Amino acid sequence: MSKLKITAKELRAIGFPESPVIPVAMQVMEKHFKHHTKEEATAILQALLASPLEYKSDKILGIIAEKLLPKEKIGESEISLNNAGIQFSIFGAEHIEQGAFHQMYSAAKLPVAVAGALMPDAHHGYGLPIGGVLATDNAIIPYGVGVDIGCRMCLSIFDVDAKELINRENFFVREINEATLFGSGATFQQPAEHAIMDSEIFQSTPLLKSLQGRAWKQLGSSGSGNHFVEFGEVAITEKDEILNVEPGVYLGLLSHSGSRALGANIANHYTRIAVSKRRLPQEAKNLAWLDLNEAEGIEYWMAMNLAGDYASACHHIIHAKIAKQLGRQPVTMVENHHNFAWKEMYEDREVIVHRKGATPAGKDVLGIIPGSMTANGFIVKGKGEMASVNSASHGAGRKMSRTAAMANITHNALKEELQKHSVRLLGGGLDEAPFAYKNIHDVMKSQAALVDIIGTFTPKIVKMAGPETNHFNRKKKGEIAGG
Repeated sequence: MSKLKITAKELRAIGFPESPVIPVAMQVMEKHFKHHTKEEATAILQALLASPLEYKSDKILGIIAEKLLPKEKIGESEISLNNAGIQFSIFGAEHIEQGAFHQMYSAAKLPVAVAGALMPDAHHGYGLPIGGVLATDNAIIPYGVGVDIGCRMCLSIFDVDAKELINRENFFVREINEATLFGSGATFQQPAEHAIMDSEIFQSTPLLKSLQGRAWKQLGSSGSGNHFVEFGEVAITEKDEILNVEPGVYLGLLSHSGSRALGANIANHYTRIAVSKRRLPQEAKNLAWLDLNEAEGIEYWMAMNLAGDYASACHHIIHAKIAKQLGRQPVTMVENHHNFAWKEMYEDREVIVHRKGATPAGKDVLGIIPGSMTANGFIVKGKGEMASVNSASHGAGRKMSRTAAMANITHNALKEELQKHSVRLLGGGLDEAPFAYKNIHDVMKSQAALVDIIGTFTPKIVKMAGPETNHFNRKKKGEIAGG
């Protein structure tokens, strides 16, 4: 296999600016990704360019991300952290890496911090750790929410025999392929119709005005990374009064994605403002906040909620398309954000609860916690545990970074794992292989006090970002067969 060669012209063609970042990107890619194909390398660079904040802590790609991020503007004098931070609960400490602990300890020392918790799927992120929960006093932290604002799960349960996934496999493969688009820059030639695009909030700021056109073209798309749309078996063993579904095995459609370029641009824009307004020590720099009484805080809050509604609309469009092809409406739909901030009551006071990769788990609140492309996901009902600030994990959580996964997991190992679990994978990549994730059953045991399990989802046909980011041994283009 010939070694990877990236040219400056190719970098400029995909959007890299004329700056010192180009030679750095060329050097890093040719040194650390020399055995990747040009398509794989280009996909990595496009994802990095779209969300450099997400890659800043990456040991290899961080050097490129650093060059893409704007330099900090000098604003107010540095704000000191509290010497003793607030106490926060930790669930499943044995499953959590040290980087996530350090980030949470920094967040706990913020002057605006009120309460917090660390979920068992937690791992090092950017700003708040993924799996971090933080309640603040009238303050919103853009990177306490994250880049993919409103990233959410959505499950439709259909009264269809799950055996149809085997008997009519090609039908379901076709429908899942046609229902959405994957890839960081994916756009539709014919945009979907949805009331979200008529929201007056799009006209409220110059930033949102500039993002509306692209948001429309991406409406109903699914992005890349760990986002997916999949068919599987939903098993309900006992009827729950909140879910209100009779015991049985059903056909399930589960999707995971967020607010696409709209959310990423909002996050990056207001993170820069927050960092310039409130200078924090280096270890807490990305936890800079906006006060909800100031103009920028109000703007961000509106934009964040718009992005959350937009993310929900994307899921509903996908689910409506497939329901139409199935010729029936779902028995019920369960959905929840897990990258968002809410105004909630905590110990008789209103606080802003940031859940960055955490599922709302208030009393009797329904949610979905996925496993991996081969592991079960769970329909859960919150217990309203205040020690977790009414939260639970948002998934199994990564135990390998994307870079580590791509360096250590083989195509054959992934193929064997898919076959073992009779999963058909459309697209997907080594960075999302099941081995890159924690054991979902261990994670669920660690949060038994936070949620009740009222149903399971077993993946069977999984669609993720395809051949533009991953190239495997396929039965046909864009597909790995696992059974």
